[in-house]
Amino acid sequence: MSRLFLLRHARAGWALPGMRDFDRPLDASGRVEAEAIGAAMRARAYIPDITLCSRATRAKETLEALAGMADTGKVLFSDTLYSVDAAGYLRLIRDNLGPGSLLVIGHNPMMEDLAVALSGAGDETARAKLNNGFPTAGLAVIRFDSDLAKAAQGAGYLDAFLTPADF
Repeated sequence: MSRLFLLRHARAGWALPGMRDFDRPLDASGRVEAEAIGAAMRARAYIPDITLCSRATRAKETLEALAGMADTGKVLFSDTLYSVDAAGYLRLIRDNLGPGSLLVIGHNPMMEDLAVALSGAGDETARAKLNNGFPTAGLAVIRFDSDLAKAAQGAGYLDAFLTPADF
């Protein structure tokens, strides 16, 4: 059995004049969101073997705040998570881990698209929440019977979907 944790970066501030979208930092509420999700991960013993994080500033700052509250395992960064679609995310997931668990910190709409595509079944409450959208600092927890190198559309089970509004 393996687990995939899909975490959308926490709330970021608006880009200042001349600032690239890639460089937008978290705002104060985003830091609180990331810490809350980190505390929830720790309380539920959600411990990834590897964290794959976008290099965008808001994703790295989400990781930083989360890591102050929870174990993140080995951390790898990827520029690609900023620009590829959900299929690209799935390729990165398959390439970065076999058995075990992986936390991906990335962006929407890729996170939402991937969570919906991979979750063939799931906890009814979690599915209902996910169907309402994937907010900043939202965390989808998807379980697979096999390793993540074999993750495919509809093959996962959505165990939980946590949002900052839950805390």
